[in-house]
Amino acid sequence: MILPIVAYGHPVLKKVAENISPEYEGLSDLIANMWETMYEASGVGLAAPQINKSIRLFVIDATPYGEDHPETKEFKKVFINAEMLSENGEVWTMGEGCLSLPGMNEDVSRQPEIRLRYQDENFESHEETFSGILARIIQHEYDHIDGILYVDRLPALKKMLLKGKLRDISEGKVDVEYRMIFPKTRKKVR
Repeated sequence: MILPIVAYGHPVLKKVAENISPEYEGLSDLIANMWETMYEASGVGLAAPQINKSIRLFVIDATPYGEDHPETKEFKKVFINAEMLSENGEVWTMGEGCLSLPGMNEDVSRQPEIRLRYQDENFESHEETFSGILARIIQHEYDHIDGILYVDRLPALKKMLLKGKLRDISEGKVDVEYRMIFPKTRKKVR
């Protein structure tokens, strides 16, 4: 089932999400719905807060980057209760977009290597190091479960210049090709 994605300004996007246990009701259906929602919106990642669930869960399918970044081929994972252990290396900047911020793409600076502890969909624990584009995608989705959006990482002046665009998104004054909920109007699209 395709779920609506919450837009910038929705309070769930600013909350630090809660850990979940294997007993979380309907988890396998939720994960399946997140995959379907992400693909419908042409995303490579989706975090539970973006579908109005304040839990520490995100999914990533980085295979669309496979031609330019071979390490992303076949990279499709579920991350539950993720914990960032370290971020290392010289900061690099790259354009990022977000399904909760349709029509925007801004340069965000992040470190190129991370170490992450997480559980998969079977609640098996993993501790892995990711680098390059995979680290960036994971950092972006991880930020969502910590109540951070990529625009929060922009310099204050840049964010101020985007204020009108951000207001328009929260009011639903954007064209989107996927289901969304806009917090200021509570209107649903599609």
